[in-house]
Amino acid sequence: MTIAHSLQKAAANAIEANAFLQDPAALRSATKPQLRRYEVSSLLPSGAIAETRHIAPALPLFEDAFCAFSRGSLVETANGPVAVEDLLPGDDIQTSGGGSQPLVWIGHTSILPARPGSRGRSHRLTSFMADSLGLQKPASSLVAGPAARLLRTPPHLQSADSGQLLTPVAEFQDGMSIFETAPPTPVDMYHLCLPRHAAITVGGLDFETYHPGPDALKLASYAIKTLFLNMFAHANSIQDFGPLAYSRAGSSRSSQAIL
Repeated sequence: MTIAHSLQKAAANAIEANAFLQDPAALRSATKPQLRRYEVSSLLPSGAIAETRHIAPALPLFEDAFCAFSRGSLVETANGPVAVEDLLPGDDIQTSGGGSQPLVWIGHTSILPARPGSRGRSHRLTSFMADSLGLQKPASSLVAGPAARLLRTPPHLQSADSGQLLTPVAEFQDGMSIFETAPPTPVDMYHLCLPRHAAITVGGLDFETYHPGPDALKLASYAIKTLFLNMFAHANSIQDFGPLAYSRAGSSRSSQAIL
């Protein structure tokens, strides 16, 4: 995929043209979304690693691709646990269903959890104390970002036919061993993408890998679609992310794809 020579200019043009979302409320708003820097490491078809920097709006479409795991989170690989910031594209990541997949994409950005975004969106984190979800779950304290989803269904979302759901981490907050936290200083956040959507073990808990969702770009303009897809060397369209491996909490089970 061709990477734009000036993503900052493209992002600014998209905002000036009110192209960030086809949302009447957003179009009426006089407040423009702030821009954020996003850093990406990608595995190219040749086996080489490409590192790029992008400037794009600080909107959920973009932020959710980067804000799952905090620096220091230990990801299970074929060679044992590795801190998320030390992973490289091409590393074999263990999946919860068995086997492994090569890491094809790593996204990184920094957020200020104590400061809401330009449109009032919270960036608060969720802190899990050791053993808060069972023995060694997690093995030690773990801080997850607002975009992280656990392959686990909390009691208040369970039903007879719910099965295993990918649930936002905020749904597990109990105010005691799992709680919201908002440090006043910048926090480095990461997300990971595999060739196929999967659950991976991070700090002893099963989290999903990045997938934008089949309808993520449905309401986005051409300019925003281009900015977004330019961040992913392995994807030319939303279909290239493949099917979802598990249903997400709040989504229809009919949208769950077969593995």
